[in-house]
Amino acid sequence: MRLGYRAGMSCWVFLAGVWALARAQEIAPSPSGDRPPAPKGTVKVEALVDAYYSWNLNDPASRVNGYRLFDHRGNAGDISYGEIAIETPIEPIGFRLDVGFGRTTYFVHGNESGGRALRYIQQAYVAARPFKNRKVQVDFGKFVTSAGAEVIEAPQNWNYSRSLLFCWAVPFYHFGVRTTVPVHADYTAGVQLVQGWNNVRDQNGAKTVGLTGTWSRGRLSWHHNYYVGREKADVHGMAQPGARQLFDSTVVVAATARSAFYVNGLIGSERRVGPGADRWYGLAGAGRFRVNDRWAAASRLEWFRDRDGFATGTPQTLKEITLTVEYGMPTGSGLNALWRAEYRRDWSSVPGFERAPGRAFRPHQDTLLIAFLFQFAKGF
Repeated sequence: MRLGYRAGMSCWVFLAGVWALARAQEIAPSPSGDRPPAPKGTVKVEALVDAYYSWNLNDPASRVNGYRLFDHRGNAGDISYGEIAIETPIEPIGFRLDVGFGRTTYFVHGNESGGRALRYIQQAYVAARPFKNRKVQVDFGKFVTSAGAEVIEAPQNWNYSRSLLFCWAVPFYHFGVRTTVPVHADYTAGVQLVQGWNNVRDQNGAKTVGLTGTWSRGRLSWHHNYYVGREKADVHGMAQPGARQLFDSTVVVAATARSAFYVNGLIGSERRVGPGADRWYGLAGAGRFRVNDRWAAASRLEWFRDRDGFATGTPQTLKEITLTVEYGMPTGSGLNALWRAEYRRDWSSVPGFERAPGRAFRPHQDTLLIAFLFQFAKGF
């Protein structure tokens, strides 16, 4: 796809950023927060099966839980997601491939313009550590976003259902180049140059720039991300003005050996073709307490303002509270199983939640859910 003036400038900014980060690394002390590589000479294989059954007390006619993506079926069960992932060590070049199936792939890749087959590839990238110190990492390909406090795979989250902010306010994945480099013992920075939000094939000649950072010391860590770029599709070859911006920040505190909590806040905007801009912003907080090696409990409270209906299609304010109980069953040999039971209540400032046939929409919904998560991880 052609690169216009702005895209070309983005490339130069990106390359300058990589050089600056690499140069900073040469004089920085050895970091403590750099993510460890896979064991030398080991290929890591992971697998996941994620299934659930949900009861919606509104008894919606469509059997759909309103404003929910990863657990959208109401009064029904589903295999939300299945995944097989392969990762090789970076010595100095490696790769990661995540292949997925299930209804989750439709929601995550709903805006993908590069073809239906891409929905089954969650991640596919080559990773390299090109400098002698092996600290600077450069990835090229398709990878999940750095934004948000949650991820696509349910076992890595504290609650089963995903937050409103993760579903509606941030991207799921990108295609392009990303770099990470520890510039200090406590701080790791990154620069990304990607096609945009949730697309492998871009729909315009502009690129999106991402700036990421993680500060970590002791029991406290702070993750922040900024993405900016023009996301509107070209019309008859003509660029449509209006950049999209997102600032996302998460603070995580491991209060004790058994308990932790986080606070996640974000603000997003996109300039319209005409005057004005669409804006959305939100705040979420969650906590988790591990009772013992098998039992854990978590809760989440959230507020999301979609001022202009850009994210959900309706100008509204959404809120939710979620309570989750978890029981783990490690089986050995890399196999693990999790049961989760969950209660969630969603509210809206407008009557946006469906009820039984012939009954008016209401401004809230209550759901109960049970989920089974089966995981496998092994090095070869």
